Amino acid sequence: MTLRSCLALSILGCACTSSASSALDHKNEQQLLRLSYKSVVDDLERDYFLYLPNGYEKGSSKEWPVLIYLHGDGERGNGKEDLDYVLGYGPLYEAWIQKRDLPFIIIAPQNHMFGRDGPDGPDYIRNRTREGIPKRLDEGVPPHNADMPALQMFGPMRGAVAAKSPPDDRFLTKTGWRKTDPDVISILDSVLLNYHTDKNRVYLSGASMGGFGTWYYASKYPEKFAALLPVVGYPSVKQAEAIAKADIPAWVFSGGRDPAVETKYFFAGMNRMNELGATLRFTTEQDMFHDVWNRVYAGEDVYNWLLQYKKR
Repeated sequence: MTLRSCLALSILGCACTSSASSALDHKNEQQLLRLSYKSVVDDLERDYFLYLPNGYEKGSSKEWPVLIYLHGDGERGNGKEDLDYVLGYGPLYEAWIQKRDLPFIIIAPQNHMFGRDGPDGPDYIRNRTREGIPKRLDEGVPPHNADMPALQMFGPMRGAVAAKSPPDDRFLTKTGWRKTDPDVISILDSVLLNYHTDKNRVYLSGASMGGFGTWYYASKYPEKFAALLPVVGYPSVKQAEAIAKADIPAWVFSGGRDPAVETKYFFAGMNRMNELGATLRFTTEQDMFHDVWNRVYAGEDVYNWLLQYKKR
């Protein structure tokens, strides 16, 4: 894996160097790096974001927890100039754009397009523009992402009746995070090797497509992770069993008014984990649409919850 890196001076550009040393000489400041790797999908170079928190020092022996974040369908791209779309929401948005002092090294890769930007792709990808990417301000922070008006769009809260099993995942198999396996794991291994990380406190989170990716990677590589935070993404029963048997705690979120990833499909996996004695929290934000991630990542409780766990 290539370790060429650059410090992102703004989300629209960066000053590249042959190594990360010049960026890491600064102490007690947030740092956003772009690191390169070669993808298994097409054997081409791509970049991912690596966030280093306040207090990270190159020469220090302090080991930092690691949080891997997998974005949703709308933030895909070529891993180069498109990478900035990953800043749209999630823990990296909170840490870098909102300048919150989150005590994690955050890894944020970008999934491939896999044709989703074509004529049959969704409007939210085909019509997106760089003007919609949030910007880190020199002074202060921009207004936080606003929740979508779920009541006006989807009516009153009604609860959910459990479905016997989730629908098949052909869409996710063809275009989801599993298509880039083992890119995410290779990136993680490189960061664990080259930065001051606590290998017993590696956490995995994702939203929507990234929520489904969280279940996939945790069930396939359970030895890597200390706890999971999947947002609006449910597991297959098989994935739920693998994670429960590996004793990986999970805090799972769904949206009560979400028509895209309906709450009723979560219960098969959640109940199976419960039967197996898993450490599990399942929260449905009954008043919210699909954008549950705004509320989840804006809070403090999820980060505190993750930090209490180490690999078992």
